[in-house]
Amino acid sequence: MTGGAGVRAMILAAGRGARMRELTDGLPKPMIPVAGRPLIEYHLMNLARAGVRQVVINLGWHGDRIRDGIGEGRRFDLHVKYSDEGWPALESGGGIFNALPLLGAGPFVVVNGDVYSDYPLARLVERARALPQDINAHLIMVPNPPHNPRGDFALVEGGVLNSTNGDERGRSTFSGLSVHRPDFFAGCTPGHFPLLPLWRAAADRRELTGELWDGKWSDVGTPERLAELEHSLSRRLG
Repeated sequence: MTGGAGVRAMILAAGRGARMRELTDGLPKPMIPVAGRPLIEYHLMNLARAGVRQVVINLGWHGDRIRDGIGEGRRFDLHVKYSDEGWPALESGGGIFNALPLLGAGPFVVVNGDVYSDYPLARLVERARALPQDINAHLIMVPNPPHNPRGDFALVEGGVLNSTNGDERGRSTFSGLSVHRPDFFAGCTPGHFPLLPLWRAAADRRELTGELWDGKWSDVGTPERLAELEHSLSRRLG
């Protein structure tokens, strides 16, 4: 596919995975095998199918295991570069900000390395290519899972809003898939910082859009959710 030509992507892969310590004491969470393949490889294959050719991966906890396992990305038909943060890592916002020189001047796709979804990334690439000038980020949302019953934001007519006054309409959960414009990080300074406060401020300025995905999605944050995903993918792929 060539539809993603020029659109770059970043996989966030620097975190510790503290709730899965038996598996992640010596291994980055995105390298945990699921149905016979490291989780991060599903993202790389899906990005390549979507037409993306340049991918940045940030490194933190045991980042050498990712670099050794993925290399330059040639077997995925990708060109992979690394943003090495050392440890402790820079959190989601600081990690992307640190990698901006590798991500180019246009909107780029971001994929959390510890989620799995069958959302068609080609659609997200197209969102990046066609992101309106007055919008600085686009979030893929999912129905609220049991571990996040109140959700993260309100999704109303394509806009991502901070719900107020107890209004629960449109409440949904961030999936870990998004598009960001480099300008989203204007005014930020190097260091450790999360994305959530930036999203909240952008939502108040009406600079944040989103869409709901009701397909397959898993936040691989606990051994139990990992086992559920393993069972689901083994059935699907086997």
